[in-house]
Amino acid sequence: MNVVVFDAECLACSAWVQFLLKADRAKKYHFASIQSAYGQQLVANEGLPLDRLDTMLYVEPERVTLHTNAIIRVLTGLGGLYALAVVGYLIPKFLRDPAYRWVARNRYRILGKRKSCFMPTAADQERFLA
Repeated sequence: MNVVVFDAECLACSAWVQFLLKADRAKKYHFASIQSAYGQQLVANEGLPLDRLDTMLYVEPERVTLHTNAIIRVLTGLGGLYALAVVGYLIPKFLRDPAYRWVARNRYRILGKRKSCFMPTAADQERFLA
């Protein structure tokens, strides 16, 4: 199973999940919020801090990816024009990831925070793991 772990209180993270719900017509991706027990387990399995997740975690059966690699992998996995995201690998990771981590650390201040966690629609509920 392919699982995107996200911060359900983060406006940008919630928008990312909403985008993926629409773009992923094959329903390849499932989602777990960092606030859920399952999300916490996935984060702990990677040795990441449970109190604040400053990265998107993408868990596939054969690998786990973080930061910009996770975004690129998810987008390319959508296929079609999204597969062009593979050109993101042309930008060296030592340039991509520090910028990503800075935004991630400051996401609430820059992009805002939800007063309550993102809740999926009834139609999308099956794709969310608790």
